[in-house]
Amino acid sequence: MPGTSLSDSTTVISAKPVVLPAPGRGEDLQVRVSAPATGGDLPVVVFSHGFGWSMNGYAPLADHWAAQGFVVVQPTHLDSRTLGLPPEDPRTPRIWRFRIEDLTRVLDGLDVLEASVPGLTGRLDRDRVAVAGHSWGAQTSSMLLGARVLDSDGVPGEDMSDPRVKAGVLLAMAGLGDDLTPFAVEHLPFMRPSFDTMTTPALIVAGDHDDSALTTRGPDWFTDPYTYSPGKKSLLTLFGAEHSLGGIPGYEVAETTDESPARVALLHAPHHRLPAQRPLPRGHQLEGGGRRAGGGPGAAGEAPEQVGEGAGRGEGDGPGDQGAAAFGLGGLGFGGGLARETGTPDARKEPAY
Repeated sequence: MPGTSLSDSTTVISAKPVVLPAPGRGEDLQVRVSAPATGGDLPVVVFSHGFGWSMNGYAPLADHWAAQGFVVVQPTHLDSRTLGLPPEDPRTPRIWRFRIEDLTRVLDGLDVLEASVPGLTGRLDRDRVAVAGHSWGAQTSSMLLGARVLDSDGVPGEDMSDPRVKAGVLLAMAGLGDDLTPFAVEHLPFMRPSFDTMTTPALIVAGDHDDSALTTRGPDWFTDPYTYSPGKKSLLTLFGAEHSLGGIPGYEVAETTDESPARVALLHAPHHRLPAQRPLPRGHQLEGGGRRAGGGPGAAGEAPEQVGEGAGRGEGDGPGDQGAAAFGLGGLGFGGGLARETGTPDARKEPAY
């Protein structure tokens, strides 16, 4: 937990680009670092953007999290439109791997990042690190939580989990590869995740109107990371939300077709002061409209529900479990804090990954 009580009126400092050397990547890694101007023992959130975005996106999330006492680090991946990497670039088929390496490089370079941002030195809590991501960024983040990519024979690939990461937030993450469309199978072979070894605590957020052109299934495809992962976890389903969950990529994103401040506000639910390693109370109600079903010890989803005004529904591990709710990342959804729905696939209908 941050050591001071903070709100969205808290002064936030932001520095960009902070550059980390990246041999073998083709160019150095540029990141944005946002943090509250005061306070110490600040937990760290490394955020992976969706396809085509950059360190400049997702301000509704980054600004709020930083104001609540988190250091938010946003790398720009090689698929960013700001870099203009052509499809024929030899790195293109491996961008999904470069993305994962970007997150690891950020964790390796926390000392450099801390020293590069004025006033940040000595204020990070390296024992409380989370990863978060949206769409393709969610799959990228999930790999550090223990998920793997299956090859064409269904064999799990390399274990790229990172013990420094204590929790994750997966926003609109793709489901199992068996349900991909023929186009996705041909062009996106990395979209064959296995969640069998994803054991790090996680919050999964899905929109019940997220109809992706990449899958033969409906919006429930995006709940697969919750359904098939064995670790401590919580699921937040946002009613009426499409792929951008109400508008999380930006404050004025033209591509958003399901703009909903209420759903975005749900991701800003309370419990910013929830102590670390304290489970979410059984049957807890989220402010801003929503429902979370908290399972008791040994069985998820069997506890009584409390229903708000129709923005979302939650399920997850309950008392006795050190699940996603136990990490204590208020404003992130750990402990009921990450409840914010925003956006949808953009109007240009680019692939939602």
